[in-house]
Amino acid sequence: MRIIIDGDACPSIPIIESIAKENNIEVLIYCDINHYIRSDYSIVKVVDSGFQSVDMYVVNNTKENDIVVTQDYGVAALCLPKKAEVINPKGYIYTDKNIDRLLEERHISQKIRQAGGRTPNPKKRSKEDEERLIKNLKKLIFKLEMPK
Repeated sequence: MRIIIDGDACPSIPIIESIAKENNIEVLIYCDINHYIRSDYSIVKVVDSGFQSVDMYVVNNTKENDIVVTQDYGVAALCLPKKAEVINPKGYIYTDKNIDRLLEERHISQKIRQAGGRTPNPKKRSKEDEERLIKNLKKLIFKLEMPK
């Protein structure tokens, strides 16, 4: 088990690293050359900048029983078939049961914006988001550590 972080837009790295350290889990953070991420615990992998370059590194390096942290529904949709667990930085778990709906909602929002409409901005991070992330990340770790 490893934790793989899509690091370009992840404000939760310190929380994730703390939980990983408690459980002796390797953490890989992928970011592009335009983002400076430094860590005393995680392995930081810097990739070329470009459209979806970090996303593709995350997907291509994900293995069964990894935990992937990403806000990107597309990355989540590509990691789930690899039998990885996927969670976003606010603690919401992506599953085979909810990913299609999330992708459809994203598509509808894109169509509205293309037509000149407006969609709501994402809400700011809250204490509840941090608590949800801690609870659900620990839950995924426990699930993956259980014998099958």
